[in-house]
Amino acid sequence: MQTNATYTSLVAVGDSFTEGMSDLLPDGSYRGWADLLANRMAARSPGFRYANLAVRGKLIQQIVDEQVDVAAAMRPDVITLVGGLNDTLRPKVDMGRVRGLLEEAVERLAPACEQLVLMRSPGRNGPVLERFRPRMEELFACVDDLAARHGALVVDLYGAPSLADPRLWDVDRLHLTPEGHRRVAEAVWQTLGHEPEDTAWRTPMAATAPPRWLARRTADARFAKQHLLPWIGRRLTGRSSGDGRPAKRPELLPYEGPAA
Repeated sequence: MQTNATYTSLVAVGDSFTEGMSDLLPDGSYRGWADLLANRMAARSPGFRYANLAVRGKLIQQIVDEQVDVAAAMRPDVITLVGGLNDTLRPKVDMGRVRGLLEEAVERLAPACEQLVLMRSPGRNGPVLERFRPRMEELFACVDDLAARHGALVVDLYGAPSLADPRLWDVDRLHLTPEGHRRVAEAVWQTLGHEPEDTAWRTPMAATAPPRWLARRTADARFAKQHLLPWIGRRLTGRSSGDGRPAKRPELLPYEGPAA
């Protein structure tokens, strides 16, 4: 890895985390950490090009089938790959198959770019994800192994105390807030060898008084009605929130920065 390297192009591959949910813009689109990262990279490199192939809800098989070869054909300087976490959240999953597909993706992408970036995805504190945590850690062990074998960088978001804070997660409890996405962009920026703009992105937010019992129960009920039950319904019917949805930025084109 070059320190302070000037990269001229970036392609982001993945699911809703990389698409940018829940960093909502006024026009109803999502920004997210990948757009914020591209904005920083574009400021250092005139003519910088950026594509974001990520689509919410995608499983690792779909990422391999629909995004990997497209990204490899673009031959950018940097490719980010984050996938497999949606698989770990399914009631039943073959983790051996998930690991194999992730390996297939890395084997195709690593030779097609100057620098491949993988991630140990963040995990918020709370009881909902505890049952899936062993699967997540198995996935992240695979990420570490693949990175070591293929010269990829790993951004360790899972080990960052700040990103476990529920206040950095949206009301759906699955996606980061704008501040969470900003911290992820900073983490990737530093992992690529650039000088920090925020040396404290890992530092937890200042403690505040916990919400009262009634407020917690009201939030739990709203979460169940608006997010948990629809999510369960999609799982039971084999549907995905990304069905029929195109990539947010499917072509590797000059990038002028995200909307305000």
